[in-house]
Amino acid sequence: MTQAVQAESTEVSGDLYAEVRTFYARQMRRVDSLDIEGFADTFTDDGVVLHANGARAEGRAQMVAGMYKNLPRYRDVAVRHWFDHLLIEPEPDSGGNTLRVSYYSLVTLVDAQGAITFEPTFTVEDVLVRRDGRLLTAERIIHRDLPVVF
Repeated sequence: MTQAVQAESTEVSGDLYAEVRTFYARQMRRVDSLDIEGFADTFTDDGVVLHANGARAEGRAQMVAGMYKNLPRYRDVAVRHWFDHLLIEPEPDSGGNTLRVSYYSLVTLVDAQGAITFEPTFTVEDVLVRRDGRLLTAERIIHRDLPVVF
């Protein structure tokens, strides 16, 4: 699956760009340190994650349960999520309180000897909402990157 690139872009302020980057830095440090509840707290109560394999987690409780189930996969490795090439587009008529964000994700796993393993790359589409002055993820759709067919 390929994601369409819009012909026209919406520019955001440097302050908003920095706020979104900081939000993701904090969110990913929580998941990388296996702070499962802290990570889930960066989503709305009814937040939804649709994984590339089709699995769906709806609400913080399902997210937390799914993450605990996957914990053995991360035994004896340091996990790092790397996000880049963020496109931030405010939802029209939301007063800047709803943002559509698309970015590329790379996940690395480092073992005790320092050997690095790379996970497949992904393109992620998020909907961020501002609640009580705080950004939260309301929706995340994760697409595994595949070659472009032409």
